[in-house]
This record gives sequence, C-alpha cells and structure tokens, in this order.
Amino acid sequence: MIESLQQFDVDLFLKIHRGMANPFFDWLLPLMRNRYTWAPLYLFIVVFSFVEYKKKGWYIIGMLLATFAIGDLIASRLIKPFVARLRPCNEPSLIDQIIHRVPCGSGYSFPSAHATNHFAIAVFLIFVFYDKWKPVLPIGLAWAFIISFSQIYVGVHYPIDTMVGALLGTTIGLCTAKIYRTLQPQL
Repeated sequence: MIESLQQFDVDLFLKIHRGMANPFFDWLLPLMRNRYTWAPLYLFIVVFSFVEYKKKGWYIIGMLLATFAIGDLIASRLIKPFVARLRPCNEPSLIDQIIHRVPCGSGYSFPSAHATNHFAIAVFLIFVFYDKWKPVLPIGLAWAFIISFSQIYVGVHYPIDTMVGALLGTTIGLCTAKIYRTLQPQL
C-alpha cells in the first residue's frame, strides 16, 4: 500500500515537473515560491492591519507571526526530521529526470513548509478579514495554492508533501483563528 502510494506520488510529481514544462512556467513558478516576490504583500498586510484595525492591528500581526512560527516549527523542526524523506531533486532514482529550476536545498521534503506556512497564513487572514473583505477567501487560497504548486513544479517537493502541508497549514490557521476570535472581544 505504502509503495503504491509512493509510486503514485512520484508519477504525479513527474507529470507536473516534466509534463507541464514550458518557458512561461519556467519563468513564473520559481518567482511564485520566492519569499522576496511576496515582500510587498507582507508589507501591505502589516500596514493594512495597523491602518484599518488600529491597536488591534498589533494583535493581528502578533497572531499572524505566531501562526507562521507554529507552522514552521511543526513542519520543519518536528515532522521533517522524523520522516526524513529526500526531496525529489535529491532522490538518486530521479537524478536523470530532474530539471534544475532552482537550487535543491539539503533539507527534507515531507511536509512542505512552504505549503504549511502559506496555507496557515492564508486561512488565518481569511478568518480575520473575511467579514470586511470577502475576496480574501479566493485570493488567499489561490495565493497559497500557487506557492505550493510551484514547489512541485520546480522539483523540490512531491505532491503529497504539499497536500499534507496544505492540510497541516489549514489546521494551524483554523486553530490560531479560533484563538484570535476567542481573545478578540477582550481587546
């Protein structure tokens, strides 16, 4: 059962990584996973939180940072070393099939910390801003998805890595949003 799941994961990875290869994706998707690409968005979220929510903006940003920290801690520090799954770009059996679009990195693959962190952030922000700004739902989910998908396309994660990361991040975002809503009336 596990072997067939792993084979499915490798096959799906290759369909995305190699089968969808084109010059536009080769240019766009490495940018989508780069943290510097999103720096203006992060700055906007901070400024927007302070301008729109005043003192509560500090609480929003603090909870957002906690959401990120929890996601990163669980994915990168707890699960990855325990599972110790090689990244596809470091997998010896795939060496001849990998297209090197970005540096591979030496860390482990499962789960994707990019997927975990960005889904956690997106879900938290959806719960914070949805009442005043409904488009945050599709935009937040699309943002987290494109970053996660990019991880597969560039060759640093398998699809299951990003799916589990998305589920883990969603769970973390829901939990921190619940904490935010519980403590919010006291502000």
